Amino acid sequence: MINKFFLDINCDVGEGLKNESELFPLISSCNIACGGHAGDENSMIDVVLLAKKHHLNIGAHPSYPDKKNFGRKKIKISIKKLKESIENQIISLRDILKRENLKLNHIKPHGALYNFASNDMETAIIIIDLVKKFNVKLYAPYNSLMSKLARDKGINTIIELFLDRNYNSDYSLVDRQNKDAVITNPKNMIEHLDNILNNKIVAIDNININVEFDTLCIHGDNTKAIEMLLNINKHLKSKGISIKKY
Repeated sequence: MINKFFLDINCDVGEGLKNESELFPLISSCNIACGGHAGDENSMIDVVLLAKKHHLNIGAHPSYPDKKNFGRKKIKISIKKLKESIENQIISLRDILKRENLKLNHIKPHGALYNFASNDMETAIIIIDLVKKFNVKLYAPYNSLMSKLARDKGINTIIELFLDRNYNSDYSLVDRQNKDAVITNPKNMIEHLDNILNNKIVAIDNININVEFDTLCIHGDNTKAIEMLLNINKHLKSKGISIKKY
């Protein structure tokens, strides 16, 4: 749950936009693409060095190995190959962190993998087993099977909500095919944030749903991410809340 005075804001980065230098002063945690949907060794090195400069929590952001669809579609892949791919993605980032005397803080799946693992037992177990293997935290959606399983297994689970995405009343994210899936209006974002701070979300069908959270995310590839984060920082400051690592 949110600390009264501090809030962790995380951002998905290393996805080719090269806007991290503007994003990082405005957040406290980052999730770095590690080759599945985006990113390569060079991009990971660049982003890690910048995250180190800004003293951010650094997480791995693995996905289905599918750069063609930016990891936003569920693909046909065996459980064995999926686990190998995710593990290799995490290792590639962890090895870079080791060279910089940094530690991997958390794992947060990307896109379709995040959504599917949220409520599919077999996929959730893959993620949870790897989180346990690397001995890090897990970023997981509120009220998801994955978060419940992880906590049952003693995993340090960080419950996440999205600042720039609309929700369905069953707590799932509105499909990106829907024109209202992504929040791009700064005013709507602040309204969404205020609702979240009061532990509720107004779903896309106007039903109020109760929520809890430890961290809030805005996507680095949102076209208005910088503007929105500036507004968020200003708005939180007016409420006496600082953005700070948990």
